[in-house]
Amino acid sequence: MTTSSPPASWGVAPSPHEPLPHQLLAALAQHRIATTAQLHALLRPGATRQAVSAPLNRLRRKELVDCAVLPQPGRARAWYLTQQGARLAQDFPALRGRPPYPITSATAASLKTPHTLTVVRTHLCFVADARRRGDEHGHLDWAPEVSHQLSDGERVIADALLHYTLIDSGRRTKLRAFVEVDRATMASERLASKLIEYARLWSYEPQPAGRHGPRRPTVLGAAWLRWYPVFPRVLFVLTGASRYVLDHRIHDLQAMAAQHPLVAALARQVPLGAAVLHDLEEHGPGADVWVPLAGGAPRSWTAL
Repeated sequence: MTTSSPPASWGVAPSPHEPLPHQLLAALAQHRIATTAQLHALLRPGATRQAVSAPLNRLRRKELVDCAVLPQPGRARAWYLTQQGARLAQDFPALRGRPPYPITSATAASLKTPHTLTVVRTHLCFVADARRRGDEHGHLDWAPEVSHQLSDGERVIADALLHYTLIDSGRRTKLRAFVEVDRATMASERLASKLIEYARLWSYEPQPAGRHGPRRPTVLGAAWLRWYPVFPRVLFVLTGASRYVLDHRIHDLQAMAAQHPLVAALARQVPLGAAVLHDLEEHGPGADVWVPLAGGAPRSWTAL
């Protein structure tokens, strides 16, 4: 989808006119948990680490944020909003309508940390790539844990929804993607079954009240049109195992896209791809590191 003007909240980098403490609170409200290094890369990549750690410590003294010390070497801090900080962030215009996810203790933070920080790592790959390429993707253009209802009260929950504005010769193209971050903690078959959930969301058409019997889904009546002009592409980012294991997990995703009738129909209409997180961090998401789940040579996520 192309447009002549982006939403006001989008940008290559956070506005220097907005106070950094405000941006830190907004970023933590958006991402749930982030380390000092991640917040530094997200909000002030050209500044010193102290430029970010000092306001974080001031916010902690005001009891708006707290942190958990990670067990890895280096004893990095993972920051999160307190309940008071979450209530304050709810009033930020850029975050209105998004549910708060306050974390009540360091113990609760430690349970969420491994997966959440990996999701933030994935976001940082897109942020850094957008800055290099002159595209637009900022710290609030990544919404974690986006949920959509399916039939019978079931829901599909994406690890993140990515908003990205691709700029090429003055032409602006808005892209959206559901992002699934896999740390190899679930069975490969369960991972591949996520494709069925997205295929169900793509084909789901709510039944009018009082109507009975089967109804064939149509694109014009699809539920996702309430939120998106085009169904977002689906991106799988894999980590947490050897390259051999991750390649097999990608093959299982491709097999699901080829063998399941509904997923195969989705794959003919919606770009689906998978990549290894290490490749995104080394080469950037714009490099030819994405395996199309419908088949073909590796390519950029924008070319899937």
